Amino acid sequence: MILASDSSSALWLGLPTACAYALTALIGPRLALHQGHRLLWVPWTLHGLGLIVAMLGPQEGGAHFGFAPALSVTAWLMLTFYVLEQHWFPQLRTRWTLAILGAAVVLLAAAFPGAPLHIAASPWLPLHWALGIASYGLFAAAVVHAWMMTRAEKNMRQATDSPVGLPLLTLERLTFRFVSAGFVLLTATLAAGWLFGDSLYGAQAAWRWDHKTVFSVLSWVTFAILLIGRSRFGWRGRKAVRVLYIGTGLLLLGYVGSRFVLEVVLGRAV
Repeated sequence: MILASDSSSALWLGLPTACAYALTALIGPRLALHQGHRLLWVPWTLHGLGLIVAMLGPQEGGAHFGFAPALSVTAWLMLTFYVLEQHWFPQLRTRWTLAILGAAVVLLAAAFPGAPLHIAASPWLPLHWALGIASYGLFAAAVVHAWMMTRAEKNMRQATDSPVGLPLLTLERLTFRFVSAGFVLLTATLAAGWLFGDSLYGAQAAWRWDHKTVFSVLSWVTFAILLIGRSRFGWRGRKAVRVLYIGTGLLLLGYVGSRFVLEVVLGRAV
């Protein structure tokens, strides 16, 4: 879960959700399209309810956050976009890979609930976090659509039926819409941290060029290059997908990677 009070409650919430995701991965692709869609709603709903309960329920030591909770909420946001798209595009199949990903991040967040948050510096700090996590979710959705776009393009070249369920041009359009929206939110997140870092986090934790900041700025530059390349030079296909993967990897290293090293490798609660 994104926020957790202790390991027992996190497991109590996470295990049923992970089992529901695993069941969806096992039988979802074999069902009719509308049945697979409805089945995916079950773990997605449980996942969302778990996030709400964890955020609003009583928590020992206050709210927690870390690399695994960040991955959990990112995956849930990505699946939210996918569930909504299944409503708009009924031919979109339920993918077992996404269900397995959901199960993995839920269990990971239950095992590593993170460290207590100290949000007394500014009442605007939760909004700053929300913008950052929302950008993670949008870029994750872009990566999923880019992966499906690559599969659809490969099937088209081999003259075989595509299991994706959406036309190649539709997937490409959706991919760049997610990238554009994520870029806007990432820009707002970095700008807020740069301009108001001392107000958000306090004078001792204001903007500084640490690993998180460097990787985040590098990811922003990469996404900017991707969007410029798309607009000015018509980048598409494998070239655009590679740049998207690089930018997303840098973004993950910015927060998730840094927190993983601090929490797991170094054993420090920050």
